[in-house]
Amino acid sequence: MSESRKKVAPIIASVVGVLLVAFLWVLVTAEPNTADEADSPLLGQPAPSVVSTTLDDEEFVLANRKGSWVIFNFFNSTCVPCIAEHPELVAFNERELQATNPAEIYTVINDDNDASVRAFFAKNGGDWQKVRDTDGAISVAFGVAKVPETWVIDPNGYVRLRIAGMLTPGLLDDQLAQLKTQFGS
Repeated sequence: MSESRKKVAPIIASVVGVLLVAFLWVLVTAEPNTADEADSPLLGQPAPSVVSTTLDDEEFVLANRKGSWVIFNFFNSTCVPCIAEHPELVAFNERELQATNPAEIYTVINDDNDASVRAFFAKNGGDWQKVRDTDGAISVAFGVAKVPETWVIDPNGYVRLRIAGMLTPGLLDDQLAQLKTQFGS
Protein backbone atom coordinates (compact mmCIF):
# COMPACT_ATOMS: atom_id res chain seq x y z
CA MET A 1 0.00 0.00 0.00
CA SER A 2 1.37 3.42 -0.90
CA GLU A 3 1.99 6.14 1.67
CA SER A 4 -0.93 8.27 0.44
CA ARG A 5 -3.35 5.34 0.77
CA LYS A 6 -2.10 4.63 4.30
CA LYS A 7 -2.89 8.23 5.26
CA VAL A 8 -6.33 8.33 3.56
CA ALA A 9 -7.66 4.98 4.88
CA PRO A 10 -7.95 6.08 8.55
CA ILE A 11 -9.64 9.33 7.49
CA ILE A 12 -12.23 7.45 5.41
CA ALA A 13 -12.80 4.96 8.23
CA SER A 14 -13.29 7.84 10.69
CA VAL A 15 -15.79 9.62 8.44
CA VAL A 16 -17.76 6.40 7.89
CA GLY A 17 -17.73 5.75 11.65
CA VAL A 18 -18.99 9.25 12.46
CA LEU A 19 -21.76 8.96 9.85
CA LEU A 20 -22.80 5.57 11.22
CA VAL A 21 -22.94 6.89 14.79
CA ALA A 22 -24.96 9.92 13.63
CA PHE A 23 -27.39 7.68 11.74
CA LEU A 24 -27.85 5.42 14.77
CA TRP A 25 -28.39 8.47 16.99
CA VAL A 26 -31.16 9.72 14.70
CA LEU A 27 -32.84 6.30 14.77
CA VAL A 28 -32.68 6.06 18.55
CA THR A 29 -33.85 9.59 19.31
CA ALA A 30 -36.48 10.01 16.57
CA GLU A 31 -40.09 10.39 17.61
CA PRO A 32 -42.20 7.36 16.72
CA ASN A 33 -44.54 7.63 13.77
CA THR A 34 -47.78 8.92 15.24
CA ALA A 35 -51.21 9.23 13.77
CA ASP A 36 -52.31 11.98 11.48
CA GLU A 37 -55.79 12.82 10.35
CA ALA A 38 -55.55 11.88 6.70
CA ASP A 39 -57.52 12.95 3.67
CA SER A 40 -59.47 10.42 1.63
CA PRO A 41 -62.04 10.56 -1.16
CA LEU A 42 -64.25 8.44 1.15
CA LEU A 43 -64.67 11.23 3.71
CA GLY A 44 -68.29 12.37 3.73
CA GLN A 45 -69.30 9.44 1.52
CA PRO A 46 -71.24 6.28 2.40
CA ALA A 47 -68.90 3.65 3.82
CA PRO A 48 -67.88 0.88 1.42
CA SER A 49 -69.97 -2.26 1.52
CA VAL A 50 -68.30 -4.74 3.85
CA VAL A 51 -69.46 -8.33 4.23
CA SER A 52 -67.07 -10.73 5.93
CA THR A 53 -66.75 -13.08 8.88
CA THR A 54 -65.41 -12.44 12.33
CA LEU A 55 -62.70 -14.40 14.06
CA ASP A 56 -65.58 -16.20 15.83
CA ASP A 57 -66.98 -17.26 12.42
CA GLU A 58 -69.99 -14.95 12.67
CA GLU A 59 -71.15 -12.97 9.65
CA PHE A 60 -70.22 -9.29 9.73
CA VAL A 61 -72.14 -6.79 7.59
CA LEU A 62 -71.10 -3.17 8.06
CA ALA A 63 -74.47 -1.88 6.82
CA ASN A 64 -76.11 -3.64 9.79
CA ARG A 65 -74.17 -1.36 12.14
CA LYS A 66 -76.17 1.74 11.12
CA GLY A 67 -77.37 3.59 14.19
CA SER A 68 -73.98 3.27 15.89
CA TRP A 69 -70.67 5.04 15.58
CA VAL A 70 -68.23 2.48 14.19
CA ILE A 71 -64.47 2.45 14.64
CA PHE A 72 -62.58 0.31 12.12
CA ASN A 73 -58.97 -0.30 13.15
CA PHE A 74 -56.86 -2.04 10.50
CA PHE A 75 -54.34 -4.24 12.31
CA ASN A 76 -51.64 -6.89 12.03
CA SER A 77 -50.27 -8.73 15.07
CA THR A 78 -46.65 -8.27 13.94
CA CYS A 79 -46.98 -4.54 13.14
CA VAL A 80 -44.91 -2.61 15.71
CA PRO A 81 -47.10 0.55 15.67
CA CYS A 82 -50.23 -1.67 15.92
CA ILE A 83 -48.78 -3.31 19.02
CA ALA A 84 -47.78 0.06 20.49
CA GLU A 85 -51.23 1.64 19.97
CA HIS A 86 -53.18 -1.37 21.27
CA PRO A 87 -53.29 -0.27 24.94
CA GLU A 88 -54.85 3.02 23.77
CA LEU A 89 -57.56 1.10 21.88
CA VAL A 90 -58.25 -1.08 24.92
CA ALA A 91 -58.57 2.02 27.14
CA PHE A 92 -60.75 3.77 24.53
CA ASN A 93 -63.07 0.75 24.36
CA GLU A 94 -63.37 0.62 28.16
CA ARG A 95 -64.31 4.32 28.25
CA GLU A 96 -66.81 3.88 25.40
CA LEU A 97 -68.52 0.98 27.16
CA GLN A 98 -69.38 3.44 29.97
CA ALA A 99 -70.84 6.01 27.53
CA THR A 100 -74.54 6.51 26.87
CA ASN A 101 -74.18 5.83 23.14
CA PRO A 102 -70.91 3.92 22.85
CA ALA A 103 -68.98 3.58 19.62
CA GLU A 104 -68.49 0.04 18.40
CA ILE A 105 -64.87 -0.88 17.72
CA TYR A 106 -63.85 -3.52 15.21
CA THR A 107 -60.39 -4.75 14.37
CA VAL A 108 -59.95 -5.50 10.67
CA ILE A 109 -57.32 -8.22 10.39
CA ASN A 110 -54.84 -7.20 7.71
CA ASP A 111 -52.65 -9.95 6.20
CA ASP A 112 -52.47 -12.05 9.37
CA ASN A 113 -53.54 -15.51 10.51
CA ASP A 114 -56.27 -16.35 12.99
CA ALA A 115 -53.98 -18.08 15.50
CA SER A 116 -51.62 -15.09 15.75
CA VAL A 117 -54.51 -12.65 16.17
CA ARG A 118 -56.16 -14.82 18.84
CA ALA A 119 -52.87 -15.12 20.73
CA PHE A 120 -52.27 -11.36 20.54
CA PHE A 121 -55.71 -10.46 21.89
CA ALA A 122 -55.58 -13.17 24.58
CA LYS A 123 -52.31 -11.68 25.82
CA ASN A 124 -53.09 -7.96 25.34
CA GLY A 125 -56.85 -7.64 25.81
CA GLY A 126 -59.41 -6.13 23.52
CA ASP A 127 -62.90 -7.51 23.95
CA TRP A 128 -64.42 -6.55 20.61
CA GLN A 129 -65.03 -8.23 17.27
CA LYS A 130 -62.18 -8.98 14.90
CA VAL A 131 -63.21 -8.92 11.23
CA ARG A 132 -61.32 -11.03 8.72
CA ASP A 133 -59.99 -9.35 5.57
CA THR A 134 -58.81 -12.60 4.02
CA ASP A 135 -58.50 -11.39 0.44
CA GLY A 136 -57.64 -7.77 1.26
CA ALA A 137 -60.92 -6.48 -0.22
CA ILE A 138 -61.81 -4.41 2.86
CA SER A 139 -58.38 -2.78 2.91
CA VAL A 140 -58.66 -2.00 -0.80
CA ALA A 141 -62.19 -0.61 -0.42
CA PHE A 142 -61.00 1.78 2.30
CA GLY A 143 -57.73 2.58 0.53
CA VAL A 144 -55.56 1.43 3.43
CA ALA A 145 -51.94 2.12 2.57
CA LYS A 146 -50.38 0.51 5.64
CA VAL A 147 -51.40 -0.50 9.13
CA PRO A 148 -52.31 0.78 11.58
CA GLU A 149 -55.08 2.86 10.13
CA THR A 150 -58.29 3.83 11.91
CA TRP A 151 -61.58 4.90 10.34
CA VAL A 152 -64.67 6.40 11.96
CA ILE A 153 -68.11 5.82 10.44
CA ASP A 154 -71.15 7.76 11.69
CA PRO A 155 -74.52 6.24 12.67
CA ASN A 156 -75.88 7.00 9.19
CA GLY A 157 -73.11 4.95 7.55
CA TYR A 158 -70.96 7.86 6.34
CA VAL A 159 -67.17 7.88 6.63
CA ARG A 160 -66.20 10.82 8.84
CA LEU A 161 -62.54 10.32 9.74
CA ARG A 162 -59.41 8.52 8.62
CA ILE A 163 -56.43 8.36 10.96
CA ALA A 164 -53.25 7.09 9.31
CA GLY A 165 -50.59 5.77 11.66
CA MET A 166 -50.39 4.95 15.33
CA LEU A 167 -53.03 6.42 17.64
CA THR A 168 -51.75 8.69 20.38
CA PRO A 169 -53.39 8.89 23.83
CA GLY A 170 -56.70 10.73 23.70
CA LEU A 171 -56.67 11.30 19.93
CA LEU A 172 -59.56 8.97 19.13
CA ASP A 173 -61.60 10.25 22.11
CA ASP A 174 -61.09 13.88 21.04
CA GLN A 175 -61.85 13.24 17.39
CA LEU A 176 -64.95 11.18 18.15
CA ALA A 177 -66.27 13.83 20.56
CA GLN A 178 -65.86 16.49 17.86
CA LEU A 179 -67.60 14.31 15.29
CA LYS A 180 -70.49 13.54 17.65
CA THR A 181 -70.93 17.28 18.26
CA GLN A 182 -70.79 18.03 14.55
CA PHE A 183 -72.93 15.15 13.26
CA GLY A 184 -74.94 14.15 16.32
CA SER A 185 -74.67 11.21 18.64
